[in-house]
Amino acid sequence: MATLPSVSYSITVRLELDAGGSAVGSLTNAVEQVGGMVTALDVAAAGHERIRIDVTCAARDTEHAQAIVDALGAVEGVVVHKVSDRTFLMHLGGKIEMKSKVPLRNRDELSMAYTPGVARVSQAIAANKDDARRLTIKRNSVAVVTDGSAVLGLGNIGPEAAMPVMEGKAALFKRFADIDAWPIALDTQDVDEIVRTVQLIAPGFGGINLEDISAPRCFEVEARLRELLDIPVFHDDQHGTAIVVLAALRNALRVVGKKLGEVRIAMSGAGAAGTAILKLLMHAGARDVIVSDVHGAVHTGREDLDPTLRWIAENTNPAGYDGDLRGAVAGADVFIGVSAPNVLSGEDIAEMNEDSIIFALANPDPEVDPDVAHLHASVVATGRSDYPNQINNVLVFPGVFRGLLDAQSRDVTSDMMVAAAEALADVVTEDELGPNYIIPSVFHSDLSNHVATSVREVAGRAAKGE
Repeated sequence: MATLPSVSYSITVRLELDAGGSAVGSLTNAVEQVGGMVTALDVAAAGHERIRIDVTCAARDTEHAQAIVDALGAVEGVVVHKVSDRTFLMHLGGKIEMKSKVPLRNRDELSMAYTPGVARVSQAIAANKDDARRLTIKRNSVAVVTDGSAVLGLGNIGPEAAMPVMEGKAALFKRFADIDAWPIALDTQDVDEIVRTVQLIAPGFGGINLEDISAPRCFEVEARLRELLDIPVFHDDQHGTAIVVLAALRNALRVVGKKLGEVRIAMSGAGAAGTAILKLLMHAGARDVIVSDVHGAVHTGREDLDPTLRWIAENTNPAGYDGDLRGAVAGADVFIGVSAPNVLSGEDIAEMNEDSIIFALANPDPEVDPDVAHLHASVVATGRSDYPNQINNVLVFPGVFRGLLDAQSRDVTSDMMVAAAEALADVVTEDELGPNYIIPSVFHSDLSNHVATSVREVAGRAAKGE
């Protein structure tokens, strides 16, 4: 599958050339000849004899970006002065900052914000710890915690390299739900140390977002923290993905006229995301599911089952199918992949039931080429931004945490996650719903509030014991 130019590999090239020459008209053509895409062309400085122009281009990767620079430099009369990588420029000095919410213009204000006035507030919280949610940033703060062991698709790259991703996550919390999120990158991959560290810092936060921690350790970290803490613990790689998949699947099933409890689902991937998707789908009513990993279908007769795979085997695949993924896909209504690229072909998709649904979510290369899948399936979704129906966690985690924080919830339950998925699905109206629009844009104006309201209502009922 050919990779298209992307803004994530965006460069700005500063060029100098003759003011009266014909080279200006050749710049866009030079970029396009090597497969790049010009997104902006700005005159930086002009004179009677020479002119400086900034050409901004999208490339496929770093090697392709260099090829674009070389092509521009080869245009007659052009001198390349400077090349700037726009993504790296955005990250210089980090992407987030802390600002005071209150003015500190004089001694009176300083005396209330800090000593001696602040002591009165501290004493009030000491007398009633629940007041910390009312009188400190706790009520609107989330810790984004990682150990750097499973960052995006980059693998175990460590806590320092994970920081740009955690900063980005914090920026998304603020942009889409006005939540103050704080990146916490831990220099340990020991389960006990991670759990103890998060337990120790928890008093300053209203929620914990676990991020990019590899399986199977992430399961134990989350489970233990949920037992220890009185604030919600949410592993976005698992549960954020699961919520978006459930929402998208609900709408995809509406498109093809099928019901969740009646379809056969074939899944590829039994890691953190796959297991969470499976559990939430089953909580929402899915009944007929076969999960496959690198060794084939998960079934009770396999001898390599760890506790997670054992749970999957005992709760899915009732017929005990013991073949490979291709066999599991044949006759299925839905395929959901969170595994590896190119594990299926168009011929495999053709063996599925009529009006099939494909969620090929491996990134950047899906389990099956989306263009090929479209030839045989009625609805296709990926994790990519250059195809319709992008399954993206940012659609839900801001709204989920907004609802949890507003409700002062002490945990996050499967019922809350199903409510979030239903709210997300309902953002797409009947008039909008179609094969290429089963999930709303992340920039939909009412998205985060709609999800937050549903989560808040369920959390409120749970707090009352309803």
